Amino acid sequence: MVFNIKDSQKRRVKTNFPRDIEKLDHVEIPMSDGTQLAATIWLPKDAKDHPVPAILEYIPYRKNDFTAIRDSVRHPYFAGHGYASIRVDIRGSGDSDGVLKDEYLLQEQDDALEVLDWISNQQWSTGAAGMIGKSWGGFNSLQVAARQHPALKAIITLCSTDDRYADDVHYRGGNILASDMLWWSSTMFAYNARPQDPEVVGDNWKENWLDRLENTPPFVEEWMRHQRRDDYWKHGSICENYSDIQVPVFAVSGWQDGYTDAVFRLLDHLPKESKGLIGPWAHEYPEVATPEPAIGFLQECLRWWDQWLKGDDTGIMEEPKLISWIQNSEKPAVSYDERPGKWVGDNSWPSQHVNTQSLWVQDGKLLHRAGKGQEYTIPSVQEHGFYSGVFCPFGQPGDLPADQRLENGKSVVFTSEPLTETIDLLGNPVFQMEFSSDNENALAVVRLSDKAPTGESTLISWGMLNLNHLSSHEVPEKLQPGKKYKISIKLDALGQQVPKGHQLEVAVAPTYWPHAWPSPKPVTLTLFSGEATRIDLPIRTPQKADDSVGQFDAPETAQVMDREIIRKERRTRSITHQPIENEWKLEDFSDEGKRKLPSNGVEYGSINKNTYTIKENDPLSAHAECEWELTVGRDDWQTKLVTHSEMKSDETSFYLTNLMTAYENENKIFNKTWQEVIPRDHV
Repeated sequence: MVFNIKDSQKRRVKTNFPRDIEKLDHVEIPMSDGTQLAATIWLPKDAKDHPVPAILEYIPYRKNDFTAIRDSVRHPYFAGHGYASIRVDIRGSGDSDGVLKDEYLLQEQDDALEVLDWISNQQWSTGAAGMIGKSWGGFNSLQVAARQHPALKAIITLCSTDDRYADDVHYRGGNILASDMLWWSSTMFAYNARPQDPEVVGDNWKENWLDRLENTPPFVEEWMRHQRRDDYWKHGSICENYSDIQVPVFAVSGWQDGYTDAVFRLLDHLPKESKGLIGPWAHEYPEVATPEPAIGFLQECLRWWDQWLKGDDTGIMEEPKLISWIQNSEKPAVSYDERPGKWVGDNSWPSQHVNTQSLWVQDGKLLHRAGKGQEYTIPSVQEHGFYSGVFCPFGQPGDLPADQRLENGKSVVFTSEPLTETIDLLGNPVFQMEFSSDNENALAVVRLSDKAPTGESTLISWGMLNLNHLSSHEVPEKLQPGKKYKISIKLDALGQQVPKGHQLEVAVAPTYWPHAWPSPKPVTLTLFSGEATRIDLPIRTPQKADDSVGQFDAPETAQVMDREIIRKERRTRSITHQPIENEWKLEDFSDEGKRKLPSNGVEYGSINKNTYTIKENDPLSAHAECEWELTVGRDDWQTKLVTHSEMKSDETSFYLTNLMTAYENENKIFNKTWQEVIPRDHV
């Protein structure tokens, strides 16, 4: 996603630092197999005489154009405070050699270890290093930490996960995350095929580009070959053995991010020095994130690095293990500029201040006691889910769920009595459920909403489970129609205040398009009330010590790189219903703009359109379509990539089509179609 720095008096742009810095462009880091990785390095000018620790960001998003603006915000800042800040394009991306074959490969980790070796041997290096990264860079920071390189002393991981199968953009609760599976693959399909810069790599750029075009695979094919949790997903999932990580980890996320749950798991399992921070933010760095309040996160990073890379006592270890933002109740909106609330601190996780309170399903309500057994029939409504928002918001307009009254008629809803006192929720709600299915293949989705006295319903958490994964994600089994089962569905973590007088709503359904790829046949679930069917809520008791938590500085950034706006950003998101054809369609269009960087003359732009359609009562009509147009160029060197990706299914198989066309100065130089048929595996 395009990095966007918003104008705000709350952010202070710094031009003076304790140490003067220099920027080293186009540094080549040699790998043992002859591959060269491209790097940019910011470091104090006197670092050769007064060596410094290093901070590594290691991602595939092109340092010389696509992330150049965001890189200019934090790397000079770290360098100016006494660090070598290093930004490396991983193998097969940007100006680095090779082709990027998939996410988080062993080769990617091995290369990172060699980069750390190289850093340790530089004259300007003290031999101590940290890693920082958001999303992909947050993932591989954890993965490389698990490899235990002696130079790596600490990491900061943002918006990342410890579990590549259960908690990422591919599968959620054993269901195909239809909203993101194809979209994310189509994104990397286009991103990875962009050419190197001729001014950096020379005349070989064209030959290398053609190699990337021919050999860059659509990742979705491999992801769909692994529909259960197997060794493919266990690789790179540090939850397989948390003890592999022996350095302190600062885990950061936001309530709008798609990866918040990982913070709680990491704090529960990683070294005791690890810390967590969760704000109201989307998938972004907290000093520039929306919604407000943004914080002085770069200052917090310096405190972390000074503590673990320089050995200074910064006081960070005397602060709570987890600092989180409890959001005030708000009426539903698809975007928020600000989420009022309060910072709270917990010295451990699980926290002694959080206790479970349960509400049982009975008489169509949520009650404080279990009642006599009742049955609730829950049919499939294929268009349920269109107003759920995006899985992982980046802070763009329109990302968030709309009023859930638009969804409630397509599910079965249970509502509490008005609350007699205000409550704070922190952690994962869990829906316990006794059910039966009329079909051997089914899924269940649970939504938790805050209903205002005036009727508006705000989605505050949701979760889903492939009911064929009752025993495990590794060994799915067919359901026996009519048989009663008991399951637990963990909903996404939340930090949410629900005021006195409001009500809680729990909605249950066997469909959630486009987040969940539909079951092959319409499903009717039967929900049985009683002791086994309830919502378990994580209620946090406010503490007096919370008043002193979260005293963050105002956000600071370095001087932002100059750029010229050639084309402005534009976002539209529409939902249409064609009642004659009984078809529902979601179209999500994002023109991320076009920019020119005066520093190197590079122009780059991107346009993305995603379309999700389904027909009422017809799960096999589900269709996902993702289109990209990417441009990179300079003066009389201009390139363009156009991709088109589709996914559909019948009762037995998935059908994948990926088309890539490349242009040099408007001349078509490459065109290829990938097609694959992959059997369904209990989804």
